[in-house]
Amino acid sequence: MSRVANSPIAVPDGVEVTLSGDGDAVTVNVKGAKGSASLNLVPTVEVSQEDNVLSVRARANGREAKALAGTTRSLVNNMVIGVSAGFEKRLQLQGVGYRAQAQGKRLNLQLGFSHPIDYELPEGIEVQTPSQTEIIVTGVDKQLVGQVSAEIRAFRPPEPYKGKGVRYAGERVRRKEAKKK
Repeated sequence: MSRVANSPIAVPDGVEVTLSGDGDAVTVNVKGAKGSASLNLVPTVEVSQEDNVLSVRARANGREAKALAGTTRSLVNNMVIGVSAGFEKRLQLQGVGYRAQAQGKRLNLQLGFSHPIDYELPEGIEVQTPSQTEIIVTGVDKQLVGQVSAEIRAFRPPEPYKGKGVRYAGERVRRKEAKKK
């Protein structure tokens, strides 16, 4: 069994955590410098706060309750990290004529198609393009940052023969040998 839920969550300075609700319907609200996040807890998980430390434990002894306690602990920890430091994913464009440009809440991509792709950014996500071939996706919600990055990558995933496409920074693309005569 995993013991993720046993480790406490340290709340840094500048982050405010409030537990609201009663009994089964408890909500964890986290506010910080980068923004705010909230999570509705399942009835089998209990979160308690003492000074600047949060602890998560299962109310029941079942296998499912322990698994949900570990998942809840990870989600609350990601919320605390997100509102204090934030999350970011870096993407790189490789290919002749592949370009990206951030325009407010929209990302304009030219990925070798006959038309440009305008990607509408969801609420809470910011995109920067320091160069035409680099995209930085930032936000408070770890899951949403990863989802947006995956959706951008899905427009043109890296192909194995020439390596062209959108890839994560540091991603290694396994190359195939071209057809021989």
